[in-house]
Amino acid sequence: MDWEGRIGGIRQGRSGDTRAPHKPLLLLYALGHHQRHGAAPILYSAAEDRLRLLLEEFAPPVKRPNPAQPFHHLAHDDGLWRVATDDGLDSRPDPSALRAGGARGSLTPEFSRALEADPGLRTRAARLLLDANFPASLHGEVLALAGLALVPGRWAASADRDPRFREAVLAAYGHRCAFCGYEGLMDGVPAGLKAAHVRWWSQAGPDTVDNGLALCANHHLLFDRGVIGLTPDLTLDVSPRFEPRSAEAERIVTGLAGRGLLLAEGTPPVDADHAGWHRREVFKHLVRAG
Repeated sequence: MDWEGRIGGIRQGRSGDTRAPHKPLLLLYALGHHQRHGAAPILYSAAEDRLRLLLEEFAPPVKRPNPAQPFHHLAHDDGLWRVATDDGLDSRPDPSALRAGGARGSLTPEFSRALEADPGLRTRAARLLLDANFPASLHGEVLALAGLALVPGRWAASADRDPRFREAVLAAYGHRCAFCGYEGLMDGVPAGLKAAHVRWWSQAGPDTVDNGLALCANHHLLFDRGVIGLTPDLTLDVSPRFEPRSAEAERIVTGLAGRGLLLAEGTPPVDADHAGWHRREVFKHLVRAG
């Protein structure tokens, strides 16, 4: 059975420039559950809060994410997931109905047995899901919230990545962070500075300077996490969901709001389409629903 092909073929349900990592996030959660509890089913009512949190943190911002949708719809991807209810009727993508019906989901018996027979399949499956939906900077955070114990840094970067991207972006920004101006060398090599994609590479973002930002490691993660974003006029914005808990957090995050990018002479501006994609699909511009 080509399990990796099936995982890679998960139907996203949305198209165009819109991210839809809902079913991949559920499957990562299910892989973590299987790692801890084997083939035991996942009761929707017990998993609902954690699934909603995964969607709030790593799916595009919406007022109130609905974890019932991937819980129900993943069963339509052949051979990976199934859902049962107390009355034996088909499930519905409605939270109240899933709770009332005692809905429980589980990896299919065939997929579960394959995971038990092949110790490396879980890691390969997670890599496929993560690489297709998120930048590498977020892999560890997604795995932690999904409860899946793997070490993402051990897998190599895709051979399709352009190794010249980092060099070109850092040079274009004068080897300093475009947000805070940090710059530093270790033995003549930039240290703690990364080339961030504005539109993620996993979401068809090109390896071009107008889709890149030179960022210090801290601001790179915060940008990919949606804490920091870009306005249409390319000034910095800070998510209303961010809560600074120290004067230092105020300085290095909240204090960035309204600032322009620190561009080196001749640096091409960030492409407006890429900046708009990040604002729609990543930046947490909505306050979390209560």
